[in-house]
Amino acid sequence: MEKTPSELKYTQSHEWAKLEDDGTVIIGITDHAQSLLGDMVYVELPEIDVAVKTGDECGVVESVKAASDLFSPISGDIIEINEALNDDPSLMNTDPYGDGWILRLQPNDESELNELMSSDEYEELVESEE
Repeated sequence: MEKTPSELKYTQSHEWAKLEDDGTVIIGITDHAQSLLGDMVYVELPEIDVAVKTGDECGVVESVKAASDLFSPISGDIIEINEALNDDPSLMNTDPYGDGWILRLQPNDESELNELMSSDEYEELVESEE
């Protein structure tokens, strides 16, 4: 089982969300997702200053195996994207919970994070899919 950091929240579609001290939320794909997809070759990042709702598509990641849509775990305004992924999408493979983050949101309602899965719940989901 891949490590799933306990300070993060998780979705059934394999995104993670991290609440920052400034109230923003960083979003990326899980280690499990990147391992299933394989070597990342391209990422279609969302536009900044776009409002998204929970479950909205907010980008696409492409690997040597497949393309997969990214979905917003919570509602908010996209305030930053990880431009480094344009030059090196493999950051999602090598550091999915760090340098491989995808976007930053200003959440509409921080309490939406409580509706996401804990690391233990996410690990149970992954085990049930295997």
